[in-house]
Amino acid sequence: MSDDALNMQIRKCLKQFGVTSQQEIERALGAALESGKLGGNETLTVRMTLEVDGLDLRHTISGELDLNSD
Repeated sequence: MSDDALNMQIRKCLKQFGVTSQQEIERALGAALESGKLGGNETLTVRMTLEVDGLDLRHTISGELDLNSD
């Protein structure tokens, strides 16, 4: 496989992860706000782990969602 083809495959996979992850966060956040579990002024820690079968790869990144920011 060429470097360009591999690059496109990786980008396609990451795009799918990004879109579906955003949808899941929005769904869970909406439910938590509606149920009163969250008030809407919290800062939430977000963590995502990337694992690739066949490679010895496990990469975790973290960040924050500040529900108070505009």
